Amino acid sequence: IFSDILVGRQSQQQRQLFQSIADASVPLLSKFDVQGLSNLAYANAIVDSLPILKDGRTLFDHIAEASIPRLKHFTPQNLSNLAWSFQRSGTSHPGLFAKVANATIVSLDRQREEFEPQS
Repeated sequence: IFSDILVGRQSQQQRQLFQSIADASVPLLSKFDVQGLSNLAYANAIVDSLPILKDGRTLFDHIAEASIPRLKHFTPQNLSNLAWSFQRSGTSHPGLFAKVANATIVSLDRQREEFEPQS
């Protein structure tokens, strides 16, 4: 049954499940590590879930706000998954996108400095 809820077209059960997860997760987002934030966004995006919380904002708004202060701790894969999740869900958060762009540039600069070509 659980597989039926998560796979295939979006059902009422699936929406309720992901809404419940969002409702329970938002108060705890400050305790999530960066992979947890990325995974939460990814899981919702993959099933086209866009939960709206009691404050009228989406789960993705809350994930963005929890992620911004911790972007320096995100791996390139975490950043990629987070950005992909926002794109897939059709949500936008200009503040997050600007910070992700800056973090990506810093990461690329760091990799370039550490790069040692083979002889």
